[in-house]
Amino acid sequence: MIQAAIIGGGGFTAGELIRILLHHPGVNLNYVLSESQVGKLLSDTHQDLIGETGITFTDEYSPEVDVTFLCKGHGKSKQFIDKHTIPESTTIIDLSRDFRLKDGNPYIYGLPELNREVIKNNNRIANPGCFATAIQLALLPLAQARALHSDVHLQGITGATGAGQAKLDTTHFSWRNNNISVYKPFKHQHLTEVYQTIQQCQDEYRSELCFIPMRGDFTRGILISGYVKTDLSEGELLNLYHEQYAHEPFTHVTEHNIHLKQVVNTNKCLIHVEKHGDKAFIISAIDNLLKGASGQAVQNMNIHFGLEEHTGLHLKPMAY
Repeated sequence: MIQAAIIGGGGFTAGELIRILLHHPGVNLNYVLSESQVGKLLSDTHQDLIGETGITFTDEYSPEVDVTFLCKGHGKSKQFIDKHTIPESTTIIDLSRDFRLKDGNPYIYGLPELNREVIKNNNRIANPGCFATAIQLALLPLAQARALHSDVHLQGITGATGAGQAKLDTTHFSWRNNNISVYKPFKHQHLTEVYQTIQQCQDEYRSELCFIPMRGDFTRGILISGYVKTDLSEGELLNLYHEQYAHEPFTHVTEHNIHLKQVVNTNKCLIHVEKHGDKAFIISAIDNLLKGASGQAVQNMNIHFGLEEHTGLHLKPMAY
């Protein structure tokens, strides 16, 4: 049984992670650390857990676990690691952006569809960002085939949980409901991860990723649509995508148009590809809290510890 701990347990991603690990057949959730919630029952903060656990939040760190999930805010994971002595033998899966970029740190980038073998053999794993996951899986087959030769134009829309639990003007119900807005055009922080992955596959790529992120008036999910010039025919594109993801447990290519309700509450990424004139048009969809965060973190844990990747992740979409 894998002994697990969660550091930073009060937010949306931590809540999803708690739900998964409590029901994971190969994991014992030892403790959940949260300085802001200390002493409270997990179910006081994550109220759907009433009747499922009697665990209370703690503010005391213990290194005596096999895997530690860091669910603290961006910039705070590094602070936590600098402050505490975590044994080299303990696997760390960080859900912040603190270690996603290769800058001499020992963390490997935890996108299973690209780095599965590396994830198996390293116990410092940086979990990808949510927008980054959806974009990378949309472009990975083209990058792996070294078939990206021009600017990529992308638009993405995300649910309110993508902004975290902090009470902001743009997450207030009366503002978000029946509303939509653009934010961080061309400069979203996840683009650096996407560039890194593309250049891992196709190191000569120097064109632009033109990304327009949007806030949606729904709770969870990400839908990405994008296009790029290509000489490949539609048949060649479909073959490329089907071959890339034929044996992936969570990423699936469909010849039908896709929508968010197919992926919400699952660890799936669905991808649809078409050819329009000289452009490949690609759509991808994920749940930002699962395949974009906690579900992918558990997928990485399963890979690293030699478990079947679906273990604990048999989640059902909210179809209606």
